[in-house]
Amino acid sequence: MHSLRGSTAIVGAADTAVGKVPDLSATELCVDAALRALADAGIGKDEVDGLVTCQSMAEPHMYHAEMIAEYLQIFPKYCVTASAGGGTTISVIRNAAAAIAAGVCETVLISMADSLRSGLTRDQAMAMQSSTGHRQFEIPYGPTVPAYYALIARAHMDRFGTTPEQLAAVAVSARSYASDRPGAQMTETITINDVLESRMIADPLHLLDCSLVSDGGAAVVLTSAANAGNFRGKPIFLLGMGEGHSHEHISQAKDLSTSAAVQSGQEAFAMAGLMPTDIDAAQIYDCFTPVVLIELEDLGFCKKGEGGTFIESGASALGGELPMNTNGGLLSYCHPGNPGTMFGLTEAVYQLRGESGPRQVTGAETALVHGQGGIMSSHATLILGQEQVL
Repeated sequence: MHSLRGSTAIVGAADTAVGKVPDLSATELCVDAALRALADAGIGKDEVDGLVTCQSMAEPHMYHAEMIAEYLQIFPKYCVTASAGGGTTISVIRNAAAAIAAGVCETVLISMADSLRSGLTRDQAMAMQSSTGHRQFEIPYGPTVPAYYALIARAHMDRFGTTPEQLAAVAVSARSYASDRPGAQMTETITINDVLESRMIADPLHLLDCSLVSDGGAAVVLTSAANAGNFRGKPIFLLGMGEGHSHEHISQAKDLSTSAAVQSGQEAFAMAGLMPTDIDAAQIYDCFTPVVLIELEDLGFCKKGEGGTFIESGASALGGELPMNTNGGLLSYCHPGNPGTMFGLTEAVYQLRGESGPRQVTGAETALVHGQGGIMSSHATLILGQEQVL
């Protein structure tokens, strides 16, 4: 359980421009993110012997990681294309850490990007939104991705009395951080009423309850703890990692208000030897506002059914009990699809380095990053720390 704790470290992290970036394709964004992360680590591309990317929806390639390696002219010993939705980032981090620990490679570049805003037509975007369901039991009835998450929101509301105002508070919290994040896609502060008065997308979810559609990329450089001191910046160590997988299609979910974040969180905390109260900052996957409440509960930051009151209390604000999504998250910073969790990962690194400017969490020594893919299907949790073992 503890074999990977502290064995690897992130020594480089970078984001590209995000939002609407029409001058760069999805492939170019992926390469841009990679080069920025290498520069942050203070190394050249020839010092990389592992590469991980995710498939692009706007510009897919049959062998995506091999294509990026060819573009960069690197020849890695470990080369992987991953695709597990928003949970991809954390899953591949664990796989890469295991590869490094096993001696397969020493320094892995993980770069993910897509161009969902500039690279897809409206018809292509709608086709993508309508094609994720079960071919027999879901797609024929016409639901899109927001409709699936609306089911989850309604289930939580019906079971626990969660209110639209509490969902809206998640979006307001995210936007307050994005207003202090240079380059964020949405920076104008919003109120609870702004969320509730925004256009209804799928009852009870309004437009501002839904994540953005974005271009953008992010990358990190991962290496062994023994090698981490040879890089430019302060290393950030991987302390705990876990995964949980419950279903693929929402019609097969056994419970709409509890997720496999229970399993992924328990595994990550056990490996790290920490508890939720030990976490100084959290980056929680926020594709839709109700997802955040469920994940907070399932990860143990509050009791089941109390996610709404937790957010409503101001706990997620800077100086609160759990500063959360401090770059603005998918709701306000950016969301280019599969790479979404990468931006939570880079933000966690910035926080632990003390590089987050006005949104810096004072004294942050630990951070949790959580991603989920599908329709609350696959969950992955990562715990990071300034020290190799806490």
